[in-house]
Amino acid sequence: MKDIKYYLEASDITLEESAIQKLNEYMNMVIEKNKVMNLTAITDPEEFALKHLLDSLLVLKCVDEFKSSLGRSFSVIDVGTGAGFPGIPLKIACPEIRLTLLDSLNKRLVFLDEVISALGLSEVTTVHARAEDGARRKELRDNFDFALSRAVASQSALTEYCLPFVKPDGFFIAYKSGEISEELAEAEKAIKLLNGTDTHVIHTTLPESDIRRSFVIIKKKGATPKSYPRKAGTAKRDPL
Repeated sequence: MKDIKYYLEASDITLEESAIQKLNEYMNMVIEKNKVMNLTAITDPEEFALKHLLDSLLVLKCVDEFKSSLGRSFSVIDVGTGAGFPGIPLKIACPEIRLTLLDSLNKRLVFLDEVISALGLSEVTTVHARAEDGARRKELRDNFDFALSRAVASQSALTEYCLPFVKPDGFFIAYKSGEISEELAEAEKAIKLLNGTDTHVIHTTLPESDIRRSFVIIKKKGATPKSYPRKAGTAKRDPL
């Protein structure tokens, strides 16, 4: 059976054996918890290793803005983290990250607190809030080097959800699927209004599959305007 070690090698990503062991422990915890809580539709270990663990970690190989920060302490918020993707795999791979996991469903965060404790992960904080409300908190707003999200939403909505968390000169990285040129064009107004700039996209494919991943990287040039994000639900219902 192909495991995460196999897929890491296929992607030229090198991790210590202790990190690989923790990735497998995390996978087992998610699959076990999924028997009583809806965390993921993917429960086959081989599929999980590729579509959740490796997919979360591809940013280490593909995105220069992220790679340039490796080896030093930097802050990351995973917005709409769900079962912990991509935040937990990235924390395991890069212990120097100061990680915040934000989600609107508290029972997911209770589970992630169990994961954090079981794996001995330090400098990880869980926050129970909708993105629009969390971004209004003084301690979170304009505060992170990177905001990441694998959440399913339009690029316009994701920009309004996530860019307010990023400090000036930081980056928002959205994990998107396949070709997104039309979706990105529709998000141009939102990116401009939220003080985003230097937007570019990196395309890659998960190894030995036809699964395409697109990373949308948006640099933030200034503080978030006071009127954003709008109240909960507005970004999805009425995109900028």
